[in-house]
Amino acid sequence: MMRPMKKLSFLLISSLLVLTAACTNNPSRTSETAPNNANVANTEVPSAGETKAAQQDAQSELRRRQLNQDIRAREQRNDALNSGSSANRAQGDIASEVRSKLEANIPRSSLTVAATKDGTVTVGGTVTNQQELNKIAPLAKEIKGVKNVVVKATVAQPTPR
Repeated sequence: MMRPMKKLSFLLISSLLVLTAACTNNPSRTSETAPNNANVANTEVPSAGETKAAQQDAQSELRRRQLNQDIRAREQRNDALNSGSSANRAQGDIASEVRSKLEANIPRSSLTVAATKDGTVTVGGTVTNQQELNKIAPLAKEIKGVKNVVVKATVAQPTPR
């Protein structure tokens, strides 16, 4: 007596799924807004107001706190996976965390970060003043797994847009 009930339940559920799939005729939003030719570049340029708002957001205290919380969360995840050891940290994770740390604390900079297996981090690019340049190594060393910091960044005033 239980077998027919199981078959009936299976039949009803499968029918419902098939019916739902057949009735759903809603193309994704990206297909509606995507260009017809993939080789055509999107020429839409953000307005000056949008650019200024994005820049202010990147430099805001809230953004800085979010980046620092993200770094702490990644370090906690690494601690859980590696029994608290920083020896097995992936180069990409270290570079990403250092990049976030620098972005949060030196927001007007244009920096690149590369990490090696031995924990050496190389930071290149530009900052706007000597104080920011001096902050790079101490900030990078705050990230778990960073043993050495090579600073190849220079001081350069930002170019007006």
